[in-house]
Amino acid sequence: MRIPCPYCGERDLGEFTYGGDASKARPAHGSKGAKTWGDYVFIFENPKGPHVEFWQHTLGCRQWFKLKRDTSTNEILGVEQ
Repeated sequence: MRIPCPYCGERDLGEFTYGGDASKARPAHGSKGAKTWGDYVFIFENPKGPHVEFWQHTLGCRQWFKLKRDTSTNEILGVEQ
């Protein structure tokens, strides 16, 4: 798979690190309860179809960005900084 880095252009998947679901709401800073944070970190959906994800160009510019991708076909639908 080739990923279009918004800073460096299109690169091979091996240069990137998946960072998780970008549509998930992060708990407020200082939220009480380990369950709230545990659910945020470890409980996630595995959707089939269009999905927004965080990616980092680890072996390139090291920047984080959001990638919209169809998880059933790996088709890249969009990218934003």
